[in-house]
Amino acid sequence: MTSPLDLSAVDLLDAYAARRLSPLDYWDAVEQRVDAFEPAIAALWAYDPETARREAEASTRRWAKGAPNGRLDGVPATVKELIATKGCPVPLGTRATRLVPAEADAPAAARLREDGAILFAKTTCPDYGMLSSGLSSFHRLSRNPWNTAMNPGGSSAGAGAAAAAGYGPLHVGTDIGGSVRLPAGWTGTFGFKPSQGRIPVDPYYVGRCAGPMTRTVADAALLMETLARPDWRDGTSLPPQEIDWMALDGLDVAGLRIGLMLDAGCGLPVEDAVRRAVVAAAKRFEAAGATLVEVPPVLTRAMLDGLDDFWRARFWGEMLKLDEARRATILPYILDWAKAGDAVSGVAAIAGFDQTMAMRRACGTLFQSVDAVLSPTNPIVSYPADWASPTNDPARPFEHIAFTVPWNMSDQPAASINCGFSPDGFPIGLQIVGPRFADLTILRLSRLYETWRGPITSWPEPAAA
Repeated sequence: MTSPLDLSAVDLLDAYAARRLSPLDYWDAVEQRVDAFEPAIAALWAYDPETARREAEASTRRWAKGAPNGRLDGVPATVKELIATKGCPVPLGTRATRLVPAEADAPAAARLREDGAILFAKTTCPDYGMLSSGLSSFHRLSRNPWNTAMNPGGSSAGAGAAAAAGYGPLHVGTDIGGSVRLPAGWTGTFGFKPSQGRIPVDPYYVGRCAGPMTRTVADAALLMETLARPDWRDGTSLPPQEIDWMALDGLDVAGLRIGLMLDAGCGLPVEDAVRRAVVAAAKRFEAAGATLVEVPPVLTRAMLDGLDDFWRARFWGEMLKLDEARRATILPYILDWAKAGDAVSGVAAIAGFDQTMAMRRACGTLFQSVDAVLSPTNPIVSYPADWASPTNDPARPFEHIAFTVPWNMSDQPAASINCGFSPDGFPIGLQIVGPRFADLTILRLSRLYETWRGPITSWPEPAAA
């Protein structure tokens, strides 16, 4: 170990228990990293180092007595700004929101606190979480630690940037069309979107999930132990289930049929560097005994455009509740996109929603013939930090989510894990998808690939002062 920040959360807890490292020592390292990197990447909001230090001191005393207060006692963690924390406003990434302190922790934040994690900050997101970008009318422009001229993706932009930058080991994002997996792919981190309802969320919505964003698969599994506990506020949440989330190793893929999807059916074409990295990763599963079969896309242009119509109409309806002055403060890209919802009839909006059901059926049909699917997470390597999306065109807002969004609408678990780098050193994400409720299987497949790939040893460092 060259720095405490090189430790995974699993190893960090072992170090606490063995008294090789204290929570206060670790917090010192995190605070120094934030001080050094945050001016360049702007990943955080509501950062509170003073409270974090007090909590780390209290945790240090508990560990010294051998009496930790929960399985994550003293481990620094962040949650995405959209996840409410008591007493802190939820801006939704936009200047249009009135800043009213939240009355209670949302489920993910509540579970983390119950297990003793130190919630030291929220992470940034774009307006209403409706961009795959670090661009926001409320937050500073969030940037990718691998190259600050480039975009971290989104909408869990700050979470991906914070994980890649080493702001502690545990981060939680949300995902309705790829918002955990897309930034995980572009920041080289591990992002997991579980089956819908596995992690309770509030407010809940069609396809909306919370999920871990970490540097390792084991740390995501560790978070699942905490986040997957039930919460009555999510009317879509799954029944409580005893799952040994840390049972990651020993998976034998011999005999599995694994689909390889290299064509999303619509959207941006897959760049050569991405295709090469994903195919090479897929070949590792084939070499281990899986049967690799190329599979057709599940998404069609009609499905993606229908979803676009539905989301535009929904968000324009929400924006009409604002007075004109507040509406004018919304990021122009998002405002222009949503305004088109004014021309979407009620019949067209319902037809658009029906396309989510068409996606569900197409995904279910595919999984009658395969046990898992591999694909690119993102079709392209990167794009500029100040772009609102990879097209930067509000008329073509979702061309980059064609590989990710179907699995939200079908409620299936999906992960993004780094599978290599472009010639100019940018991370490339491999998406691993499984049947509904096979969350542990996806983590185990991800862990298996992680062992073949080996650890990433070249994480970004802040520029020298």
